[in-house]
Amino acid sequence: MTGTDATACPHCGWPEEAEPFQVLSRHATATGRTEWTRCACGSLQVRVVDGRGTRVVSRGRPAARSGSASH
Repeated sequence: MTGTDATACPHCGWPEEAEPFQVLSRHATATGRTEWTRCACGSLQVRVVDGRGTRVVSRGRPAARSGSASH
């Protein structure tokens, strides 16, 4: 995962100020909370919510998609 100062997901363009596609967990901290979320493209994000607002501080890449399924 890498840190980011972008205003949109670099993988799909989903605006960071928009609601995340899926909230996986929320954890209280001394200054607010940390949220683990998943973007619409599938990338995992860590968001910090505090007196400065909400910001993505780390994100992963979307999962690689397999071109064929084996049965």
